[in-house]
Amino acid sequence: MAERVSGPEKAAIFLFSIGEELAAEIIRKLDEEEIKKLGGFMSKVSSVSPDMLDSVFTEFTEMASSANRLIPVSPAARTQFIKNILTRAGKGGKAETLLEEIQEEGKWNLFQQIKGLDPKALANYIKNEHPQTIAIILTHLDPAQAAGILEDLPARLQTEVIYRIAELENVPPGIIAEIDQTLQEEIAGAGKVEGRKIGGIKSAAEILAYVDTRTESAILKGIEEQKQGLADEIRKQMFLFEDLIQVDDRAIMAILKEVTNEVLQLALKTASEELKEKIFKNMSERAGQMMKEDLEIMGPVRLRDVEANQQSVIQTAKKLESEGKIILGGKGKEEVFV
Repeated sequence: MAERVSGPEKAAIFLFSIGEELAAEIIRKLDEEEIKKLGGFMSKVSSVSPDMLDSVFTEFTEMASSANRLIPVSPAARTQFIKNILTRAGKGGKAETLLEEIQEEGKWNLFQQIKGLDPKALANYIKNEHPQTIAIILTHLDPAQAAGILEDLPARLQTEVIYRIAELENVPPGIIAEIDQTLQEEIAGAGKVEGRKIGGIKSAAEILAYVDTRTESAILKGIEEQKQGLADEIRKQMFLFEDLIQVDDRAIMAILKEVTNEVLQLALKTASEELKEKIFKNMSERAGQMMKEDLEIMGPVRLRDVEANQQSVIQTAKKLESEGKIILGGKGKEEVFV
């Protein structure tokens, strides 16, 4: 077989190949988790060569070679097929819910072709696009990749893009589809997507958390000039290295267990004395004293290296919070404990 496919991918191709009625008979035998997993793979099938069909389904060679039997290529056709077989399988009342979960999990290959591109190359490619278009694109990427792209955009454009991300809410499906289709066609093949809620203040804050301090400050200052209060709303969603001062000692100790001394030492290079003392008091006396001495004799280091290590500590803290092991606060956040 020229193309390697996994078991679930073969099952997805098989269901498309046999039509809705027979596919529904098979779906009827599966539980909801199996349906969602299989549906996720079905939502990603775009085109299948006759050779692949012949290899996976030798008993359907004649059918696969027929011009009358084609895998549904468009997202709309895929969506309708999945919905139809869920309904035929007797999942009527749950069909819509299952379909929404499948769509959310699969994201219909949303901007998949650009997610592996180098941020600098992508920044150069999209820098002449409208700020709103760039904002929509960045919200569909990982915050780290989006931040890399943002840093390579012109300063004026950086502010405008983050401003628009923070103001984004529900984007019409047609607009996202048009942007995605254009990108896929010009970069690595066509593709359409379903619309969904994107952007917002949280998204803007997540992206800014990855950029350098200078860029972050300039962007937030520019946003303050455009819309009073918006920059403060973004700051409230951000968790900065200095915000560790507000974290309780138990959480600090948990974070220190996950961070190497090398990372921590460089991260503390520009930290306030208050934060340093908080960190030192949550280390053993000997370890804290050694860290102090190492910081005193440390020579000049690149600011971007310090910030990169601070971001590493922050990401470790956020990971522990997501696992329910600690609770973090942030600027402007007021936590209620019961």
